[in-house]
Amino acid sequence: MPSMDRIVVVGASAAGLTAADTLRRGGFTGTLTMVGDELRLPYDRPPLSKQILAGDWEPHKATLRPERDVQSLALHLKLGCRATGADPVARTVTLDNGEHLDYDGLIIATGLRPRRLPFGHDLAGVHVLRSLDDALTLRAQLLARPRVVVIGAGFLGSEIAATARGLGLDVTLVDVEPTPLARQVGSEIGQLVAETHRDHGVSLRMRRHVTSMTGENGRVTAVVLDDGTRLPADVVVVAIGSTPATDWLADSGIPLGDGVLCDPTCRAVSGVYAAGDVANWAHPLAGGRIRLEQRTNATQQAVIAARNLLAGPNRALPYAPIPFGWTDQYDTKIQIHGWCSPDAHIEVVDGDPGSRRFVALYHADGKVVGALGWNSPRALLQHRSRLTEHAAV
Repeated sequence: MPSMDRIVVVGASAAGLTAADTLRRGGFTGTLTMVGDELRLPYDRPPLSKQILAGDWEPHKATLRPERDVQSLALHLKLGCRATGADPVARTVTLDNGEHLDYDGLIIATGLRPRRLPFGHDLAGVHVLRSLDDALTLRAQLLARPRVVVIGAGFLGSEIAATARGLGLDVTLVDVEPTPLARQVGSEIGQLVAETHRDHGVSLRMRRHVTSMTGENGRVTAVVLDDGTRLPADVVVVAIGSTPATDWLADSGIPLGDGVLCDPTCRAVSGVYAAGDVANWAHPLAGGRIRLEQRTNATQQAVIAARNLLAGPNRALPYAPIPFGWTDQYDTKIQIHGWCSPDAHIEVVDGDPGSRRFVALYHADGKVVGALGWNSPRALLQHRSRLTEHAAV
């Protein structure tokens, strides 16, 4: 293994910044370069669909570290630059400005790009939400009190719908699934999410496909569903999922699939590790490969990837977390440990769904594989140990 004098981190969000911090804390004193395609210092993404979009936070509050703390890491910051290629044999990363960065170690933390519909995105008023600039642009349009249609009722779409409704707007939420969050927590809990949105005045259109959008003078006017329904809309937010940002690696020889394909230690090829939403690794307990789009995973995996890069492949440790994620909608906090598969059997073990305060365990193949808390953070922690008892999911 070559000496570790130059490390490049591609991606300047939570995973990238955590990796850089871990490298410095781990004793790396060489040249540390971090590449980010935005001009902003690293910021947190979960508040974008909630506090930033609602106007409760000024944009600077989403920044992950004060500028002086970032400066203390002695980074060579390449902000506003996009990585366009990597060569793991020559150990170089190419940027869109033509610059070539030599490295001894590379950490890929480029995250996700939002999926788009094959139509409608050329119309003014049609948005995706991934960046802080996306959130601020959408926020400015919500101030005009538009009619809002949100396409996609996963975590992001449901949060956007809740935030827009909290601003007193006319909001419709559309999804092909039977309930919001059906893919994330199953339709049984999803039905409670649906009721929560209806209780707050959101109109739901479930089991419906969007077939087109109409516009006038270049601006969206309606969303058309597969049953012919036209939903009047001044603002449309497309939240139909994301794809790992790996296009820049297409010709690199680094193994790609649904993300950067890594071994259990987050290593893709010699000297190259991945962390966060872009990493697809062989989870020692999950019985196969997984990729997690969770804020907690971004930082936890970045720590392990950075430590393993410094340790070398012979001393690297596997990364085997129990996943944890959450969503905040209205006055509801839903927290999830483990795998809450839609086809698992659900058992309420604390509280009552009718009171909107409970804990449910998810069972599959005779094991507890997931735990969900609805406004019950303390009770959920008491049941989390059931996951570690049957960790071989």
